[in-house]
Amino acid sequence: MVQILDTTLREGEQTPGVYFDPHIKMAIAKLLDEIGVDIIEAGHPMVTEEIHTTVRKIASAGLNASVGAHARSLKKDVDLALECGVDFIGVFYCVSENRLNSVFNKDLNAAIDQITEVIAYARDQKPDLIIRYTPEDTVRSPWDNVIKASVAAVRAGADIISVADTTGYMIPGTERSLYHFVKKLKKEFSTCGLSPKVAVHCHNDRGLALANALDGYHGGADIIDATVLGLGERAGLVDLASLLTIMKFDFQEKNNWRLEKLTTLYELVSQHSKIPIPVNFPMTGRNAFSHCAGVHTQAALIDPVHYESLHPRILGRKTQIALDHMSGLNSVKYALNEIGETHVPENLMLRILNRVKQVGKRGRVVDLDELKHITDWCRHHEED
Repeated sequence: MVQILDTTLREGEQTPGVYFDPHIKMAIAKLLDEIGVDIIEAGHPMVTEEIHTTVRKIASAGLNASVGAHARSLKKDVDLALECGVDFIGVFYCVSENRLNSVFNKDLNAAIDQITEVIAYARDQKPDLIIRYTPEDTVRSPWDNVIKASVAAVRAGADIISVADTTGYMIPGTERSLYHFVKKLKKEFSTCGLSPKVAVHCHNDRGLALANALDGYHGGADIIDATVLGLGERAGLVDLASLLTIMKFDFQEKNNWRLEKLTTLYELVSQHSKIPIPVNFPMTGRNAFSHCAGVHTQAALIDPVHYESLHPRILGRKTQIALDHMSGLNSVKYALNEIGETHVPENLMLRILNRVKQVGKRGRVVDLDELKHITDWCRHHEED
């Protein structure tokens, strides 16, 4: 069964301009826990004292999810994370030749010595700690470097190796496929007599984060990273709501995810990140289950399955009929019923439709409250 790691509170807060107050982080963590994610990456305690304190409080909140902290491959980072009482720690160190030479000024063997020393140290401090090692920019690093570092990390005590598509470089169905990368990585581990879990961390620079995550899943990935709204560095990560919905209803993953709570979570994160939920966003956008054009609405009112492949109730939502310049008589009749106007003569309904279309031409959608005013206007004024 695949596990979901949500990193809204860590990677998500790396979105330029995004900051969550500690009490909002706690609220987000509790909602993520209610939804049923497996791991909540709560932050990088070394960054600020406030993050350190907040990670500690989330870790002590009694959540069902594992609460994790981010750490460089440094003992002082591990110490700060362990002070927070987390049961998961993610250690990262890039092993690309370019980074080794230009940033770290180390050769691969020296880098591996540092990685393994830190992982072994973390394991000694807390034997039941879940430890993930990420060779940052995994997919663009030399394969031999990734294997050598990852195998050494597992032997030192790492439980998880994360395949990081740090720059959104991978493309399904090509030689740069996460499906093949994950399968090849797992085969290497098996050859070495090792069986760590493999995670995928997919950035969205090419708009393919979700596609790559699913590609990695089909290759055997055990853990997938995601964030609310796909927040994260640059173009962000995999969107949590899309991932969970597809996993549950298209791949029949056995889980107890409470998808009906996603809307509340997204509204909270949107409000406090000051990033609006795009109206056309899958699952959680305002228009995700809205129908507009006359032909669409007529068919959808008979049976939504004509234009919906997912039932909105799985997300605690319902089918909506939008009223604007594209609307037809069936849409207006449906909306009038929604506001209790069940016996409207056809000539009056036509005038209401005409008024709705006029408003729609100005780039607005008529909501039910405005429809009441339009109905009242048309009922008492013969000419528009």
